[in-house]
Parts: sequence; C-alpha cells; structure tokens
Amino acid sequence: MLLKYSFVIPVFNRPQEVRELLNSFVELDYSEDFEIVIVEDGSTITSEEVVDEFSNKLHISYYFKENSGPGESRNYGMRRAKGNYFIILDSDCLLPTHYLTAVDEFLKNSFYHCFGGADAAHQSFTPLQKAINYVMTSFVTTGGIRGSEVSVNSFEPRSFNMGISKEVFEKTGGYGKIHPGEDPDLSQRILKAGYKTVFLPNAYVFHKRRISWKKFHIQVKKFGMVRPILSKWHPSSAKITFWFPTLFVLFTLASILGALFLSPYLGVPLVGYLVLILVDSSIKNKSVYIGILSVIAVFIQFFGYGLAFLKSSIFIGLLNKDPQEQFPSLFFE
Repeated sequence: MLLKYSFVIPVFNRPQEVRELLNSFVELDYSEDFEIVIVEDGSTITSEEVVDEFSNKLHISYYFKENSGPGESRNYGMRRAKGNYFIILDSDCLLPTHYLTAVDEFLKNSFYHCFGGADAAHQSFTPLQKAINYVMTSFVTTGGIRGSEVSVNSFEPRSFNMGISKEVFEKTGGYGKIHPGEDPDLSQRILKAGYKTVFLPNAYVFHKRRISWKKFHIQVKKFGMVRPILSKWHPSSAKITFWFPTLFVLFTLASILGALFLSPYLGVPLVGYLVLILVDSSIKNKSVYIGILSVIAVFIQFFGYGLAFLKSSIFIGLLNKDPQEQFPSLFFE
C-alpha cells in the first residue's frame, strides 16, 4: 500500500502557534511529498496570513468554518484531505525532524490503521510547561499511561499525536461531539470495528500544553468529568486506575488530618511521595525550580481530575443521568 500522508490540524485563535508548528514542518527530514490541512474553527484571530507565508515551502490547504469544536473540525479536514493516511496534531505542538520518517518506516514495516505517539517537552518550553509535561507523562504520577512502551489492542491514541487511515475514518465516521474525550472515544470505536491501535515509541511530538495554572486545572477537571462518560459508553475501557487521583485526594486529606490530630508520622508517606516527585522531576528537567513546580502541578492535576471524576461517577454511573444534560459544557452541537 502506497501511503500518502495528510496532516490535519484544527486551529482556534492561535496564529503564533501555527507559525511555530509550520516552521517545524519545514525542518522535517522526510523526502516525499505530504499535505497539511489547516482547519480554522471559527477563529476571530485567524492564521490565514501565517499559512500564506509558508505556501511556497509546504503543501498546505487552508479552510475556515464556523466554530463546532476540534472533533468536528478534524472530521471536516479529513473529508477534504487528499491523502489516504491522516495524522492528527494539535496546533500547540512542534515536530522533531525525524517524526514523519519514523512514522513512515514503522507503518511500511508493520502497518496499522491507527497509531498514537507520545509527547515531550521541548528545551524552549517555559518551566511551567515542562512541569506540567512531567506530571502528565511521568511514571510516578500517571504510570506513563500516555505512552511509555509499545501497546497493541488497548492503547488509546490522543489527538495531539494520532494517525488513522482513510479506511478507518470512513468506517467509524471520525470524532464525536464530546470534548475533551473525543480521542479515546474514537479509539474505542476503532477497536470495536475490528481494527488495532499501536503506540509508536519514536514518533513523539513536543507538546506545549496549558500555559497557566488556571487553564491546566480546567483541562484536568474536564478530563475527570469525561472519563466516567467514556466508561459508560465503552464498559471494556474502564480501569481501576482511573480512581487513583480520587484516592490521592482522600489519601492527602487523611494524611494531613492524621498528622495534625493523631501523629505527625502519619504524614510521612505523603511527604515521601512529594519528595520523590521533587527529586525525580528536578533530575529529569535539570532544574530544582521545575521540580517544585511539578509538586504544585501534581496537586492541581490530582485534585482537579479526582474530584471531577468522583462527581461525574456519581451522576453518570450511580444516578444514571444523561451525560449531555448533566454536563452540557462537554458537548458541541
């Protein structure tokens, strides 16, 4: 099968990010032709001028549409893409020079209709971005579930770095209306359709992530609300590990109360875990400051996700509420 790649990138009010991403495309070491499809999702600050700057360097198609969310914007782009294999990226990503070569070599040797890759922190990222990247990807915080080893048949690719064949897109209909959560939902529907997913260890992207504590908290809170909905839609995807952030919240509260009213030694396990994060992040990022920020990020991540997950589990799992009626902010019309 001759593979023809089309990158599909939804954009909303982020022209500077698009410029940085397109610059990374220019630096790719892949020698064959590929297409980039930019879908402007109802932006008030468009990327059209930025795209024009690269029109003589890259094969780019640009579309502007009314706002309908990233999922439908990706579907919109895939319906118009000319390739037979679509690679989905977020606009706040950068590509290492070997990215497309790594993807192409893997798929030619072992073809899969759907793949996902990891994300990493670029050296140019801010300390906050590096700290958030650490807590989102580290084994000691998330178990490395966002991509630390090859995983076939169960890996859920994320749409900041996800590839699907045209055949799979046409078979599944693409992304749904929920956001966030549209990518694991699609991954589960791909598996149900009889296809396999795979993790590509060397096809990572540099992912900027949220640039403030507030935005990060909003993001992880939404992740927590979405997961019980996905587990209800796809029961086989439910895992006990999804409860870990909620358990961390209870563990933290119990440790603090126990240390205050019973014995200070009851706070030792919590302190030990936080010291582990501080040391591990400081070493990996070569910065004690980033290590300290990572400790803060862990609390924001686990409390934001854990409490939202508990709330959603009660309404969706226990009380059997309709997800769209209970959490309308998670769905696009």
